[in-house]
Amino acid sequence: MASDPNAWYYCLTHRTVEHGVGCRGGDRMGPYPDEATAQHALDLARERTKAEDKADKDWGRR
Repeated sequence: MASDPNAWYYCLTHRTVEHGVGCRGGDRMGPYPDEATAQHALDLARERTKAEDKADKDWGRR
């Protein structure tokens, strides 16, 4: 899948935000709608993982 030239990404290799075509897809997170959101990609992933872990734990209690 080609990179969206209008989207923002977070490069895990360089730990930087990229706009459009950049490093290979396997090294990036995104796409994100704007630069600010891409800058917080790791925080977003951490929050989503925590929420899913809680949902899994809650589901197991049923």
